[in-house]
This record gives sequence, structure tokens and C-alpha cells, in this order.
Amino acid sequence: MTGLGEQVLFWVLGPISVLAALGLLFARKAVHAAIGVALVMINLGVFYIAEGADFLGIIQIFVYTGAVMMLFLFVLMLVGVDSSDSLVETIKGQKVAALLLSLGLAALLFTAIGRVRFGPMKGLTAVNEDKGNVSGVAELIFGQYVWAFEITSALLITAALGAMVLAHRERLTPKPTQADLAAQRMRDYALSGKHPGPLPPPGVFARHNAVDTPALLPDGTAAPGSISRVLAARGTVKSAPEISEDIKALTGEDSTRAGAAHTEGQG
Repeated sequence: MTGLGEQVLFWVLGPISVLAALGLLFARKAVHAAIGVALVMINLGVFYIAEGADFLGIIQIFVYTGAVMMLFLFVLMLVGVDSSDSLVETIKGQKVAALLLSLGLAALLFTAIGRVRFGPMKGLTAVNEDKGNVSGVAELIFGQYVWAFEITSALLITAALGAMVLAHRERLTPKPTQADLAAQRMRDYALSGKHPGPLPPPGVFARHNAVDTPALLPDGTAAPGSISRVLAARGTVKSAPEISEDIKALTGEDSTRAGAAHTEGQG
């Protein structure tokens, strides 16, 4: 017998879990399939918690969703599988073999499930009465199902190592040294005029660290490497002589106004 809350929880999360599982089968991108698996695992954890197996539900979410699925995503990022690669048949006949193996596995599962016989329901209270939920789960993992647990762990480690091997690329050319990089920068400067140093180059005077204030060369003109392309296109960048003329004009105007005000004050 289940309560109304459990029924509502099941009929809400059950279809979501089925859709996420179907997304694992029919998703074209491997990342989307991994997200579907993560959603199924989270829903399983919620189901465990709703049934009173709090420890098992938390472990389901933290370990499988948080650790194992992150391992899968890490492997996918290393290998770099996308939708175009997944649809290419690199080995002839692999799709037919995969279909036959899937049908055989489905037949085996249905046969095994059809022969299952369940005894009377005990409930978690009766099961965890002697040792508790944590001890009961530990006894199953490291006792009755220890070989299945260890084989699964070995498969995960093998998958990670295989991803690293597949993602490794042999270097065809030697790694460039600092001298090679410096020579390449000088060649770029000779061919395209690109300055080999940082922007603005050493030996200039930076009046401010803002992008609208270019650095000045020793002759007072703006360093080309420190001028924003947008400001240069607008024509708003002025050299030091131009700015000095503007300052003189403003200073002369202010002095004239100050002298006129002083004369009026005396009068």
C-alpha cells in the first residue's frame, strides 16, 4: 500500500525517467545522452529517498550523478565525439553486430525477469532492523555482490584509460623553444609590420591605463600600437602637439575672461 504522496511522486517522475532513458537511446549527441542518464539517476535517488532509503538515495545522486557522470563527460571532452563522428561506421558490420547483440541481451533479460520469484514483502523497516540501512548496503556491496562491484569499477577505470589513449596525439614536429618563438615574432614583424613586443611597446609614456588614452612616443605623437581601432576610425585620437594647442586655446580664453572680470571689478 502506498500513500497519495508516493503515487503523485511516481506518476510525475516516472514518465520523466522514461523520456530521459529514451533520450539516451535516440539522442544524436553523446553529451545529450549523458544528460539523459544523469536525469534518470537523479530520479532514482529521489525514489530511494521517498521509500525510506535515505543513504542509498544520497549515494545514488552524489556518486553516480556527481562522480560517474562527470567521468563520462570528461571522457567525452577528451575524445571529442560529436554527431558527425558518431554516425560514421568505421568498422564494417558493426551496426548489424550491435543490433544482434542487443536483441540477444534483451531476450536474456526478459527470460531472467520472467523466472524471478518474489517472496512476501518485508519493507525497509524489517530489512534494516538489525544492522541499519548503511550496514545493509555495505554488506550487499562488499559481500554478496562484491565481484560485480569490483568488475564495474575496473570497467570504469578501463574506460578512462581508453579515453586518454584515444585522445593522445603524437607530436609530428618538435616543440618550439623560446628562441624559435622569438625568431618567429621577428619574422612576423619583418613581413607584416606587427610589433614583436607587448602593446604598447617599451619606451613609451602611458598617461593613463584607459583605452581612450593612447601612449605617447618620445616626439609626443601617439604610439600606433596603443590606439584603439574604433577610436582611430572615429578620428578622436589626438597627438600631444594637437592637445597642447587645444590647451593653449582654452588657457588663453580663460586668461582673457579672467582679465576682463578683473578690469570690471576695478571699474
